[in-house]
Amino acid sequence: MQKALNKLKNCLEGELYDSPLYQSMYATDASIYRSLPMAVAYPKSTKDLQQLIHFAQQEKTSLIPRSGGTSLAGQCVGEGIVVDVSKHLNQILSFSAEKKQITVQPGIIRDQLNNFLKPYGLFFGPNTSTSNRCTIGGMFGNNSSGTTSIKYGVTRDHVVSCKLLTYSGKEVYIKPLSKNEFEEAIKKPTPLGKVLQDLHKFLHNERLQHLVDNHFPSPNIHRRNTGYALDELLNSEIYKSNSNLPFNLCKLLAGSEGTLGLVTEITLQLQALPPQKNILLACHFDSIKASLEAVNIAMKHSLFTCELMDKAILDCTKNQLKYKDYRFFIQGDPEAILMLELRSDEDEDLNQQTSALIQHLKNETKVYAISKLIDEQISMAMELRSAGLGLLGNMNGDEKPVACIEDTAVALEDLPNYIEEFSELMNKHQQKTVYYAHAGAGELHLRPILNLKTEVGKKQLKAISKEVAFLVKKYKGSLSGEHGDGRVRASYLPLMLGEELYSQLKQLKLIFDPHQIFNPHKIIDALPIDEDLRFLENTPQSSSVMQFQKEGGLYQATEKCNGSGECRQVFTGNETMCPSYHVTKNEVDSTRARANALREFLNSKENERGLEINDLEETFDLCVSCKACKRECPSSVDVSAFKAEYLQQKMDKNGISLSDWVFGHIHLVNALGTKISSLYNFSVQNNYLSKITKSLIGVHHQRSLPKLPAKSLLQQVKAFQLKFNQLENPIKEVYFFIDEFTNYFDSAIGKECFDLLYQLNYKVNFVTHEISGRALISKGFLRKAKTIANKNIAIFSSLISDEKPLIGLEPSAILSFRDEYIGLSENIQQAEEVSTNVFLIEEFLLKEAKRGAIDFSKFKATKKQIKIHVHCHQKAMGTAKTTFDLLNYIPAWQVTLIPTACCGMAGSFGYEKKHYEVSQAMANQSLIPSIKKANQNVIIVANGTSCRHQIKDASNKVALHPVQLLYQAL
Repeated sequence: MQKALNKLKNCLEGELYDSPLYQSMYATDASIYRSLPMAVAYPKSTKDLQQLIHFAQQEKTSLIPRSGGTSLAGQCVGEGIVVDVSKHLNQILSFSAEKKQITVQPGIIRDQLNNFLKPYGLFFGPNTSTSNRCTIGGMFGNNSSGTTSIKYGVTRDHVVSCKLLTYSGKEVYIKPLSKNEFEEAIKKPTPLGKVLQDLHKFLHNERLQHLVDNHFPSPNIHRRNTGYALDELLNSEIYKSNSNLPFNLCKLLAGSEGTLGLVTEITLQLQALPPQKNILLACHFDSIKASLEAVNIAMKHSLFTCELMDKAILDCTKNQLKYKDYRFFIQGDPEAILMLELRSDEDEDLNQQTSALIQHLKNETKVYAISKLIDEQISMAMELRSAGLGLLGNMNGDEKPVACIEDTAVALEDLPNYIEEFSELMNKHQQKTVYYAHAGAGELHLRPILNLKTEVGKKQLKAISKEVAFLVKKYKGSLSGEHGDGRVRASYLPLMLGEELYSQLKQLKLIFDPHQIFNPHKIIDALPIDEDLRFLENTPQSSSVMQFQKEGGLYQATEKCNGSGECRQVFTGNETMCPSYHVTKNEVDSTRARANALREFLNSKENERGLEINDLEETFDLCVSCKACKRECPSSVDVSAFKAEYLQQKMDKNGISLSDWVFGHIHLVNALGTKISSLYNFSVQNNYLSKITKSLIGVHHQRSLPKLPAKSLLQQVKAFQLKFNQLENPIKEVYFFIDEFTNYFDSAIGKECFDLLYQLNYKVNFVTHEISGRALISKGFLRKAKTIANKNIAIFSSLISDEKPLIGLEPSAILSFRDEYIGLSENIQQAEEVSTNVFLIEEFLLKEAKRGAIDFSKFKATKKQIKIHVHCHQKAMGTAKTTFDLLNYIPAWQVTLIPTACCGMAGSFGYEKKHYEVSQAMANQSLIPSIKKANQNVIIVANGTSCRHQIKDASNKVALHPVQLLYQAL
């Protein structure tokens, strides 16, 4: 097989990988399953897809189609070759604004498509919670719908035509056919003619029509993905005399999960953009039952969205770094919130609709509070709703909400009774359940909380799934409303449809896929529901320097990644995660891939093909440890911590390189350099000498090296302390943390900061302390960093308080107290207590400004235009708005935040020759273009030392620290 794979690699225009790393990355999707694939292919053309089909035929293996990899039912997991179309096959092929039609390749992301269409006043309606990373191919395969299905229907409603590669490798163009066109096409000796001939023999069967009418979900349920959509074909004019619907095979292929062939192109019918004015009502209820009883009332109004969030999801947001700020609209402690959206082009009409709906709800439901949201508030609330799946992954411990029965759909009028019976069933199993999502469409995402690492949990999985299938059948519902049967529900199709009809589905599969090469064991011939689970009965006991106490250990921390793929979202500039993926668009550079790979490595003893520590190099190499994943990933997957642990283990095995030692111990290098600063500064500025230095430590020749002062900031502290001691009635006392970057690279900024605080009447105290250890952590010297962290915690625990906080200038250094120090501490409680009184300088000044302690009349009211870029660690552990709000206290200043991700410098990352190009690409995504577009008089502010260095090198503009700007204004 290896020879055959090597030959296939040479035949493809795209790429094929069969290393343990890529197998591990693609062993899971967003479902509960894990299966190591043979290889991963990134096809570049239809020819590549045909080569893969021929290979699968010859080698008797299978192809598993994949794009965003956000499947919840296990559609993207299998032992064959994973075919990832998201990398290359993601283009718009043709567009007609007049016809309102667009033809795309399957790998294009839904939100990217709509971004293209927006200027034309058009969009593609189905809107999944994963719309910023899921692809049209995946939506077609799953027949996706999402939050707007009550208004815009499901994907198959909008598919005009497509091109399909059959098992022979021939490409077939599929479009709607009238009766006459069908009769003509079936006679032709073409690939399409052959498909239609076989299909017509199969469908032209009264018994089949009878079975479908009696056993398929009720036609009143629009969201249904049970088996193959035979009813869609049988309802055409070919098979029903009273029908005028054309025969469109696309209706069958939509929702077939890639089991009938590979789709290369999809043509979509578009809609006019919805009315631009909207209001969202967040309706609070004391029980799930009360919220569901309100759905039928709400749906009598012209809603665009009717979504439910329950207490389990809402509670997951309380301590999540990003989403805790999105809870602003929640009143009290509701068991459920219904989110109801109204839209109109006219304010008066929208207000009338809103008043009527509110009055109706107050009169006829048990709603106890209604929050009325507008503008940005709506975006925040809906983002909270969209993050539901990821937020559930943020639950610590081995018990997790499991996607197995989460996709059932019933008629809207049956929903309250169905849920009541469902709740009784869950009570019987002593189960807590999560309820959320599409209440207005009769489909709630219901998740039992199970521990699938135990035999008890596995038995509950099987028992609950089977009993719920019986319950859904009772209501003539659909076991899957939008997520598909995949693996998790496929084994219950015989129960739902009956053995006779199920056998007909198997026959249909054989018509399209006689050799079983297309995504086997999905929908048809399912494997047992509890086979190939991603959860291990015996959790590996992994050693780590950091404690990962809340998660239960390093391995459990990697398990928090549930594969939902937020790290692959469309780049907008407003989110940072994941900067390396945004540059390369390679799965290997995503947060998800890194978590998957580390989990597989830690499980290497159980792993069939075992990952070695050096196998992880490719996936962790471009991680800049920005911490965006810790904040922006709903599951708070902390890859910066994973990378540090990986680097420590790699160092333990392979030793330490000169470059890593130098950058990790930059404080020692700078201490020596400061003693001979004149010679040092000459050498880094002299072309010949700097070239030698850069070559020795692996720095790119175009990267400038920073100069050092004649005296470090610490060497000048005594004079400042004497000055501060002269203050008679200071407003407040603070301790100042002189980190290793401010001490050497930014000593001038440090002095200006001291002068600023002095003139504002704040007394600064200095105490001998350790360096922050930031560079040591970033380079994997965790054991050294652990010693430093514990010393600093011990020093400041008895000194600082709410009245005497600790403040610092460099975000990456001072914010270590809030993050890594807690994981490295031998006394976590003490570390957490210390962290509550540690602030970035802007945080401290803003806090003081809010309580009226700072006299801003001292500052010159000179007009300035200011653009701000803040450090990634501030965004992750605080908020960018802090710096923005502080500078806005001076009315004459016009301040804007640049919508940027990571600057790409990331400490030593941007210096290194092997990373320089990626570093520049990160900077040029939004930061540098924004700076270059700015007027010459615009002042650029950046509070990170690395950020300022990157801006200077990439744009030739000098960025100021916020305290410099404030100091200059005094």
